[in-house]
Amino acid sequence: MSALPQKIYPVVDTAVWVDRLGAAGARFIQLRVKNLEGDALLAEIRKAHDFAKKHGVCLVLNDYWQIAIEEGIDYIHLGQEDLDTADLDAVRKAGIRFGLSTHSHEELDRALSFKPDYVALGPVWETRLKKMAFGPQGVEKLTEWKKLIGDLPLVAIGGITFERLRACLDAGADGVAAVSDFTLNADPEGQVQRWLAEAERA
Repeated sequence: MSALPQKIYPVVDTAVWVDRLGAAGARFIQLRVKNLEGDALLAEIRKAHDFAKKHGVCLVLNDYWQIAIEEGIDYIHLGQEDLDTADLDAVRKAGIRFGLSTHSHEELDRALSFKPDYVALGPVWETRLKKMAFGPQGVEKLTEWKKLIGDLPLVAIGGITFERLRACLDAGADGVAAVSDFTLNADPEGQVQRWLAEAERA
């Protein structure tokens, strides 16, 4: 099973963040666009893809698997509800890797049946960014998940800050995702570099 491109995994909502965080050294970035559709959505994804290529970033597109196939995006990330409709055979045939969200043992079993390239567990801590049907999982669940999935890469997400990065890696996460700890930071580029340095020490 191939390793993740990098231990830190910023999740951003606009292309400009791919440019900024990519320039700062992030090499594995998820674009999660929630407020655009049609031509505007496609333009934003293309701009993010251009920035990703410019900086050598492995871009992950959240949800829009058809666009990912058409545009040749590196990865997609899907939630459990997306598994009902996504054509993962077409995704695989296009050479696109994919990660799946999990929140419970049932969801993990279902995710593993699709043979993803990584699984994400969350929220590890409480998160303010979106209403979650599942409560905080805790770092102990990361250790449990890692034992269950073996060599398959595990991503921790939800309520994660720089101060919590090491705990996630020590618990068994191969990658650690965060949103606001990068995009709401007063110095996002500096924060990427802090995360990278800390991740390398873990």
